[in-house]
Amino acid sequence: MSHLRLGTAPDSWGVWFADEPAQTPWRRFLDEVVTAGYEWVELGPYGYLPTDPNRLGEELGQRGLKVAGGTVHGVGGLYNAADWPAALEKTRRVAELTSALGGRDLVFVPVPGYRDDNTGAFLEPAELDTDGWRTLVRSSDELGKIIGEEYGVRVHFHEHADSHVETQTQIERFLDDTDPRYTSLCLDTGHVAYRAGDSIALMRKYPQRMGYIHIKQVDPEVARKAGEEGIPFGQAVKRGVCVEPPQGAPAIGSVVDTLGEMGLDVFVVVEQDLYPCAFDVPLPIAARTREYLGRFGLGATSETAVGATKEVGR
Repeated sequence: MSHLRLGTAPDSWGVWFADEPAQTPWRRFLDEVVTAGYEWVELGPYGYLPTDPNRLGEELGQRGLKVAGGTVHGVGGLYNAADWPAALEKTRRVAELTSALGGRDLVFVPVPGYRDDNTGAFLEPAELDTDGWRTLVRSSDELGKIIGEEYGVRVHFHEHADSHVETQTQIERFLDDTDPRYTSLCLDTGHVAYRAGDSIALMRKYPQRMGYIHIKQVDPEVARKAGEEGIPFGQAVKRGVCVEPPQGAPAIGSVVDTLGEMGLDVFVVVEQDLYPCAFDVPLPIAARTREYLGRFGLGATSETAVGATKEVGR
């Protein structure tokens, strides 16, 4: 039996950046999270929500919301030693805010990756050389060790399309090479499916490394065409590669079944990338997704015990 806490994230409201006029305003986001029926929320890009812990705590508290985790992105993928000071400094800031609000989890998103989401240009080779991989592993462990010791916050590395940890082989190599004491995985089921990977196999092979879950589905046909045409992930998102359950892959019931068998105590955070989208689009999707996941026992209470489930609607 696992204890799974269902939450949502700004990504599901079309938010990718700290400040972008095309994104849902932050107050509207928080209000709609409540309307959609969620209790736990990921903070999203640092600076999108207020960064003063007292102010943000008040905004969350008056809505009955609690922090699932903080988010670090925009500092690269930890494979370049020159990026380390900026990555550590920003992660410390996010960890401090997260901890002050009662959160104990932090998702490290390794973007920008090796491609530019807008132009499609390759910023780096798609495969790291031996030194680059060694730096990635060492830096991930060091980051997790420092943040854990200084803030009591667990860092979860987010495998991500167009990063150097995106394919099944790369994810397994990363988990094999990093130290489980310091490096945990944020398993994003949609990003795994986008690269034709198998989230269930990863969960079964590395049960104790699944520290945080982003539950997401992608349209396999859109993902396949994106791969054939060689477009970056950001452009695939604009084509609608991330879809509302149960329209895509992987099958939600199978994911929840497997999580239920593993005896985990983790957050399961809905993250449907919608950037950019009209402001009226996210709320109905979020509410329907919340209702759909509830059929599997997710989100019935703030701490849901989940065992075996049955797939619905597929």
